[in-house]
Amino acid sequence: MAPAAANPYLRGVPKKPPPGLPTRAQVLDFIAQATTPAGKREIARAFGLSAQQKIALKALLKDMADEGLIDSAPGRAFHKMGGLPKVTVLRVADVDEGGNVWAVPENWQSDAPVPRIRVRERRRGALGVGERLLARTEETGQGWTAHPMKVLAPAAEQLIGVLRREGDRLWLQGVEKKERREYAVSDAGDAEAGDLVLAEKAGRPPRITARVVERLGDPFAPRSFSLIAIHRLGIPDVFAQEALDEAARVARQPLGEGREDLTHLPIVAIDPADARDHDDAVWAAPDDDPANVGGWQAIVAIADVSYYVRPKGALDREARARGNSVYFPDRVVPMLPEILSADVCSLKAGEDRAALACHLRIGKDGSLRSWRFSRALVRLAANIAYEEAQAAIDALAAGDQFAPRSWDPALVDTALAPLWDCWRALAAARDRREPLELDLPERRVVLDEKGRIMSVAPRERLDAHRLIEDYMIAANVAAAKALEAKKAPVMYRVHEAPAREKLVALKDYLATFEVAFALGQVIRPATFNHIIARVGDAEFRPEIMEQILRSQTQAYYAPLNQGHFGLALGSYAHFTSPIRRYADLMVHRALVSAYALGPGGLAGDEDFERAGETISQLERRAMEAERETIDRYVAAYLAERVGELVEARITGVTNFGFFATVEGVGGDGLMPVRDLGGEYFRYDEASRRLIGEHSGETYAQGQRLALRLAESNPVSGALRFELPEGRYGGAGGGGGRAREKESERRPPRVLKRRGRPGNIRHQGKR
Repeated sequence: MAPAAANPYLRGVPKKPPPGLPTRAQVLDFIAQATTPAGKREIARAFGLSAQQKIALKALLKDMADEGLIDSAPGRAFHKMGGLPKVTVLRVADVDEGGNVWAVPENWQSDAPVPRIRVRERRRGALGVGERLLARTEETGQGWTAHPMKVLAPAAEQLIGVLRREGDRLWLQGVEKKERREYAVSDAGDAEAGDLVLAEKAGRPPRITARVVERLGDPFAPRSFSLIAIHRLGIPDVFAQEALDEAARVARQPLGEGREDLTHLPIVAIDPADARDHDDAVWAAPDDDPANVGGWQAIVAIADVSYYVRPKGALDREARARGNSVYFPDRVVPMLPEILSADVCSLKAGEDRAALACHLRIGKDGSLRSWRFSRALVRLAANIAYEEAQAAIDALAAGDQFAPRSWDPALVDTALAPLWDCWRALAAARDRREPLELDLPERRVVLDEKGRIMSVAPRERLDAHRLIEDYMIAANVAAAKALEAKKAPVMYRVHEAPAREKLVALKDYLATFEVAFALGQVIRPATFNHIIARVGDAEFRPEIMEQILRSQTQAYYAPLNQGHFGLALGSYAHFTSPIRRYADLMVHRALVSAYALGPGGLAGDEDFERAGETISQLERRAMEAERETIDRYVAAYLAERVGELVEARITGVTNFGFFATVEGVGGDGLMPVRDLGGEYFRYDEASRRLIGEHSGETYAQGQRLALRLAESNPVSGALRFELPEGRYGGAGGGGGRAREKESERRPPRVLKRRGRPGNIRHQGKR
C-alpha cells in the first residue's frame, strides 16, 4: 500500500503498495480503514495502479459487488455490504428522554437490520425528529456514530412528481397543489416519462434542476395516491428487523397471571365495518349498588399494549418515532407491527385477550361517580359494525326481528340494549355540558378489491358512533383524574380556547351574514352552538360551521393541563387507542406504574414535555397525509367529469380568485379571477367577496353555483374550474356579457396517463 503520509485516506497501513492488483481482502481492509469516501479512483491511487490495472480493478469491484462483499453509495464510493457509507444522508428517527439523537440511513437496501446511529450534535436540541442531515459515520465498539456535516432540506421539501418529456428533455411536474413550477431533470436514473419519482433539487438559482432519487412507479396505479403522501411527508412505513423480531417474541408470551377475569361478560367491540384493528370494547348493566340507585356500571376494555411494548425496546423506539398509525383508503401505516396491531393486541371475538379495563360507575344523570382500573382477561362476544349495531337497536325499538350476519342475535338484548340505556344517561350529561357541536361530515372513499374507486360520499353519522364516542370520553376523563389522584405524570389532550384575533375575524365574518357576535362575553363551546342554532337551516349554515371550526385552536399533547375547550372538560387524556396512538400508550404506562398493575409501566426518566411536542407534530403530519390522499382520490374520481358542469359551493375567496368544492363529493379547486372575464373584480376582505366593478356581480363564500370542471389532477389532488359557456361573471346570471368568441374559452386540461390518451378511466366506478 502507499505510504500513509502520502495517502490522506489511510492511517497506520503498510508503507509500500503490493505489486499488481489488490486482493479482495486488501480492498475490504482499505475501505474499512479509509477516513473519507473511497471510490474507484481512491482505491487505484492508494495501490498505485497503472491505467491497465484500473480497468481490471473496475471488473474486480463489480465482481465483489455481485458477490455481496461491497456496496456503493451515492457518488460511487464503496462500503462493506451491510455497513454504512463513510458519508451518507441520515434521517433523525428519535430523540430519547435523555436528549440523545438517533438516526437511520435515509436509503437502506441491505438485508441486514437497519442500523440505529447515535448523532453527535454540535449544539444540543438542534435536531428534531424527521430532519435530514449529511453526516460522516464511524463504527465504534458501542455501535455506529454520526458526525453531522450539513443539515439538508427536510423531506417535505423534497420533490415528488411525475416526469414528462418535452422534446429531448425530461421535466418534473410536482404533486403538490402549491407547486406550480416544473424543473428540468438533470439525472433521471432508470425512470422514464410518466413515472412517479422522488427527486431532490440540485444546482443554484436561477438554474435549479431535479435529480431523481427513486422511481416510485405508475402514479395512477391503485395505492399510488397514499404512497405519494408517505414519501412526500417522510412517514416511516417499513419496520426495522429488530422491532419485527421483538414483536414476534413478545407475541408468544403468556397473557400474564393475576388478571381480573371478565370473560363471562358479553363485552362487544363496535367499530367501522372495515376496521383494521380493534382497540376498545364496551359493556354496561344496571348498577346493583344501593348508593347508585338508577345508575349504571360500565366497563371500557382497552387493548393492553403496555404489556407487550416495554419502554426502551426496539418496538417502543419504532412506535415513538411514528407517533400514531396513519389511515388511508387503501392501506394503514401502523404504529406497531401487524402481528401486534392486527392480531395479538387487537380485541377479537372469541379470543382471549389482555386488556386494561376502566370500570365506571355512572349515575342516573350520566355523571361519573367513581372509577377504577385493572389488568383484565377478556373474550369478546362479538365485533359489530356501527351500521349493524344501529340497525339492531332500531329494529328493537320498532318491535322487529333483527338477524345479524355473524354474531348471536341474543346480544341485542344482553349487550346492545343495556349499552344504549346507559348511553342515554351519558348523552344527557353531555348535553348539559354543552360541548362544541359541529356537524361537518367526513368524506368516505370506497374502493373495490383491486383498489379502484367505487364512490366518494359523506360518511354517515349514527347514534352508534356517538355512543362509542361518549363511552371513550368517559374512560379518558377517568384516566386523567385517576392519574391526578396519584400525582402521577399525565399526557393530557389539550384544546385551548380560541385566540382573540381568531374571534375578531369570526365576528367580522358573521357580520356579513347579519349574525351578531359579542366579543365581551365569556367564550364557551355553547357560545358557538348558540350561533349555529340562530342560523337554523339557512343555506349558509355549513359555511358558518366551517368558519367556527377555523377559529378554534389546534389540540395537542402536553403534561401541563390546560383543559379541553371543545369537549368542555377540565381534565382529559387519551387512553382508549394505544394500538394506534403513542400518547395513549404513555397514559397506560402511567396508570400501570401509579396503581402497581404489574410490568410495563413507566421507565422513570420519561420527558413528557418533549414527548408531547414530538407526538403532536407527528399527529399533524398524519392528518396532512390523510387529508391530501383523500383529495387525490377525489380528483381521480372526478377526472371522468372533466369538461362537465358540476354543482359547486364557494369555500374561500381571495384577491386572485375563489376556491370551490363539488357538492356531495368534495375536493377543492380554484377559479382564477383572470377567468372571470374582462371586468375588474374588487376583493372585499371584510366580507370575503369578489365584486364586479361595473356589473356588481358578486362571488361570496358559501355561494352555490354551477361551474365547469376544467381540470382534475389526481397526482396533486388539485381541481380547476371555469364558468359555464356564454357567461363571464356573476352569481345571479345577469349583468355579465357573453364572450365574443367560443374559441376564447380554454379547452379543459386533461392529465394524460402514459400509453393512454385522454381522461383517466376507473373500472368499477359507480
